[in-house]
Amino acid sequence: MQPQPSRRRISPRRLAALASVTVLTLAVSTSAGNGRLSPDASTAGAGPAALSRSSAHGPCMITADREVQMSEGIPTAPGYTRSTGTVRALTLMIDFSDAPGEGDALDRYREFFPETREWFATSSYGRLDYRPELPVPDWLRMPKSFRAYGIERGAPFDPGYRDLVRDIVAEADPEVDFQSYDLLNVLVTPNAGPAALDTVLSVTFAGNKEAPNADGVPVSNASFVYSRQDDGSGSYDRTGYRVLPHENGHVFGLPDLYTAEGGGAVGHWDIMSEDWGANNDFLAWHKWKLGWLDASQVGCAANPGTREYVLTPLARAGGPKLVFVPLNGHSGYAVELRTRAGNDEAVCRPGVLVYRVDADVDTGMGPITVYDARRDSGGCTRSPNVHAELSDATFAPGESFVDRRAGIRVAVIAAGAEEYRIRVTRTARN
Repeated sequence: MQPQPSRRRISPRRLAALASVTVLTLAVSTSAGNGRLSPDASTAGAGPAALSRSSAHGPCMITADREVQMSEGIPTAPGYTRSTGTVRALTLMIDFSDAPGEGDALDRYREFFPETREWFATSSYGRLDYRPELPVPDWLRMPKSFRAYGIERGAPFDPGYRDLVRDIVAEADPEVDFQSYDLLNVLVTPNAGPAALDTVLSVTFAGNKEAPNADGVPVSNASFVYSRQDDGSGSYDRTGYRVLPHENGHVFGLPDLYTAEGGGAVGHWDIMSEDWGANNDFLAWHKWKLGWLDASQVGCAANPGTREYVLTPLARAGGPKLVFVPLNGHSGYAVELRTRAGNDEAVCRPGVLVYRVDADVDTGMGPITVYDARRDSGGCTRSPNVHAELSDATFAPGESFVDRRAGIRVAVIAAGAEEYRIRVTRTARN
């Protein structure tokens, strides 16, 4: 199975170079060990077991009907790190003889924590207790130079990465029991390799049963973060950590939402699309997929006719969050309410977001497409490095999304401070 592109970066002026970026995520939908839980950890199990659904959700449980290595289908395939309960994230900082760590290794750690943990707590409504653990608080010096590993871009477990992972395990093993953790974060010294504006090296290996072993378990869900992604906008101190929640999204089974053209399919509506600039959340579809929404919070509009639904802001805990309108067994439209709150710092036009989800489209190929209520408007945001055109994509009261071919209409009929009301109409087709 050929891996799909997994990363791109960062500012609009570099979009022309995106097609040449070959950073990859190896996402194999096969079972793999995820490590041993700590004594107080949740036993919710892997991502698929955490999904809340009822028999009424059957038509909305879309799946891929072809081979897709990292699908938007529900439930998530086995092999990824569970996304509810307590998750222990082993975090190591590494450097090299030709790229020695600058300053205290803990300074590198503090670029990502506690913000990453807080981001997941907010996005999951407290259902994910993400615990970064630091058994080795110093730089781990690798036995070979960075150049000797031959890592020019993020790639699957090729010989260079296999050597690097084996060396990380060997150096850390005296102080680390790898079986005790659910995922691995490797924070590489930022002076290893080129700047992120030139070549993106950050990569995640997820659900990979053929990963190198450590203490008897495969290092099957691991994120590597390289150069700082500072684009000169002055926002790095607030936003630089966000590459890690994105990369960890892969270990939970989420695909990349950008394409070779950048974030044009989803814009800034999900951190799996754009993980730079102002803060942004996961889509409601991803929150259901990760087990962060209850069945009662998800409506499945599968039958012909007209029905009204209430939506409450995605950033707030409780209340209905998602309506899904299936097109067939592998795709459909998702509808949710986005407001400027919680992790959604960049929302400049609150309203109802409508997007298509296709379980047959692989990671990095555009598995989700947001529909723009105001095409070619230029958007409403001026935040640095936010895809502006889709920033005002939401639908307001009196506006409708229509798919005439499929006989589907989603109308926003009322809006209040705490909820919006929508009407979904499906015309029976022969």
